[in-house]
This record gives sequence, C-alpha cells and structure tokens, in this order.
Amino acid sequence: MSARKTLGVLALLVWTLLAPHPGGFAHARGFSIQQVETYQQTGQILLNARAALEFSPVALEALDHGVPLTLVFHVRLRRAGSWIWEDSLVDDQWRCVIRYRPLSGRYEVYRLPGNQRQEFVTRDAAIRALSELTDQTLIAQARLDPQVEYELRLKVFLDIEELPLPLRPTAYLHPSWKLSSGWTTWPVKP
Repeated sequence: MSARKTLGVLALLVWTLLAPHPGGFAHARGFSIQQVETYQQTGQILLNARAALEFSPVALEALDHGVPLTLVFHVRLRRAGSWIWEDSLVDDQWRCVIRYRPLSGRYEVYRLPGNQRQEFVTRDAAIRALSELTDQTLIAQARLDPQVEYELRLKVFLDIEELPLPLRPTAYLHPSWKLSSGWTTWPVKP
C-alpha cells in the first residue's frame, strides 16, 4: 500500500472517530444528582432529592412508543470515613417508572411498589416529576449517634433489566441506554 493511500485511510478513520454522530458524542446525555436535603420529622430522618434526567434520544423514542422506563434511586447511609467492610446503616433502592399511554395520550409516573400514579400531558412534566424524591423516609433518628458524622451516597440509573426482553440485548450493547449519575456524597448530621 502506498504512503498516500495509507494516509488517506488513516485520515478517514480519524474523521470517522471524531466527527459528531447523531445520538453520539455530540449529543451526550446523562443523569446527575443536583440537590439532596435531609431533615428530621417525628423521630425520622427524611430525604428530599432532585436529579437532572437527560434521556438519550433512543430512550425517549422507546418511551414515546409505550416502553416503560424504570429508574432506580440507590441510597446508602454510612458513618463518614467508614471502612469498606463496615455495614451501611441504609442500603436501599427506590424504583420509579415512567410510561406513555398512547390511547390516552398521557404520561404516567409511579413509584414501586405501590399503585399511586400521577398523569401528565407532556413528557417534560412527567420527567420533572420523576426526577424528584420528596419526603422519603431514610432512617429512624434513634439509630444515629449525635456525636458521629455520617455520609449519604446517592445515585440514579436506568434499570436495563426492566426493559422488555427483546430490547435488552440492544440496551446492553448500546451506550445510549447506559444512563447513570454515578455516586454523589452528601454529609448527614443527626
């Protein structure tokens, strides 16, 4: 192969890797935890949290075609500076679902387990409701030592395992489905 041809192939390869692709690098989406607040009420520590949920175009298209999307808020409460082998005081997952009902033209948001549903006319309003945790019971205040500092770790992610079976192989392989905020850490004082 001539040097000129090799250079042309190399330039094409570099252009292919760096050029913006629809739904690719130029349109990266993701989740992030924006705000966490804990407070005490009637002997319990409660949690309010807000996440920014930017779904990929592929996930939004699936949602608009009636595929329910399950999000998991994973929360851990531990003593600040604890060793990795120490048990967490709280290690829980709170599941939320968003789905579109084509016959009614409405979006539904609901928490699992449970049957309380909220309906929304627009997708954006439903996603805003999905992104907020309100008055979520974290732990009984009596279980915390007032002399000890604690840290709350929280992340939110799209649960691929809850997608319909025919869609899962694609979701495992395609980066547009791997939506997660990663862990964020917040201090908690009893």
